[in-house]
Amino acid sequence: MSANIPSDLEDRGSPRPASPAHGSPSSPAQSQLKRQAIQLFRGLPAHYDLLASALSFGQDPRWRRTLVAAVAPAPQARVLDVATGTGLVAAELARRGCSVVGVDQSSEMLSAARERFARIDDRGSVELIEAEAEALPFADASFDALTFTYLLRYVDDPFATVRELVRVVRPGGRVGSLEFGVPPRLAPRAAWRLYTRIGLPLAGGLVSRDWREVGAFLGPSIRGFYARHPLEQIVAYWQRAGLENVQVRRMSLGGGVVMSGQRSAG
Repeated sequence: MSANIPSDLEDRGSPRPASPAHGSPSSPAQSQLKRQAIQLFRGLPAHYDLLASALSFGQDPRWRRTLVAAVAPAPQARVLDVATGTGLVAAELARRGCSVVGVDQSSEMLSAARERFARIDDRGSVELIEAEAEALPFADASFDALTFTYLLRYVDDPFATVRELVRVVRPGGRVGSLEFGVPPRLAPRAAWRLYTRIGLPLAGGLVSRDWREVGAFLGPSIRGFYARHPLEQIVAYWQRAGLENVQVRRMSLGGGVVMSGQRSAG
């Protein structure tokens, strides 16, 4: 298995039981990090799609399309979309003819996803379930492919979570993820730090208090995550969990990171 993260990959363009804590932000089984994540997203669904695009300068939708393209599921494939949120990736998968199951721990985000699929013709091919990534309520090897978006910063044990995600994918099936990144080069990194420290909280505050809190939270959250789990270590988590041919693509000067790999047949 190999996983290089060379600079030339950088894209410069603009039945297992579920956890008893599912959906219960006050459950003692949930960590402070998980409770914080649930609370953070509670007030966001109404304008999430529009603002996620605007505050990323239009990059978030492009990153999500790249994620789906990296997994490249065949039509009729059964795909699990974890941390589905308002269903943006699930919708892209459904447009490709996949049968999609979307899971999220936020009931508010899932409500927004249900509204999305009630308005479009793809709704029959998408099932939405409230569940946690750390304890998926599915049997081993249940899916042909799996995607997850902005997830690992909100779990206590990223490796254990990746291992659980891989468990439900059939041998030979593909896994892909999208996460925010920190630009590796000096000038873009300086601009990124300025935006996440000042610009993002100010821009979010123009919308609502909830979005101001998200804007203030994101920069420290992203920096702290990579300080604890450098990108090379995340690649190692994937490999230890049984994924091979792991590929990393930095996008938008490194502000987004799309990863993909294939579950070992062994």
